[in-house]
Amino acid sequence: MGKVTGFLEIERQDRRYAPASDRIRHFREFVIPLSEETTRDQAARCMNCGIPYCHNGCPVNNQIPDWNDLVYRRDWHAASLNLHSTNKIFADCVRVP
Repeated sequence: MGKVTGFLEIERQDRRYAPASDRIRHFREFVIPLSEETTRDQAARCMNCGIPYCHNGCPVNNQIPDWNDLVYRRDWHAASLNLHSTNKIFADCVRVP
């Protein structure tokens, strides 16, 4: 499951937002996505809990630890299938590059 010590070794990084002065001029996406490598690193931070609390926090029961592992292994197709298995409108939850 990802990198066992990833949570301790890799700092959390979040996506950034385009400046508000740009966003008010259009209706396009304003979240600046992480690079594929940074996304993979963030997926490696999964703690592989005995009881994954992220399952309880997800309203559509996404298999978050499994998805993180697929992203860590760069298996984007399987990651997409994994999200679709529990949530038919997964674009509202996450974007897969």
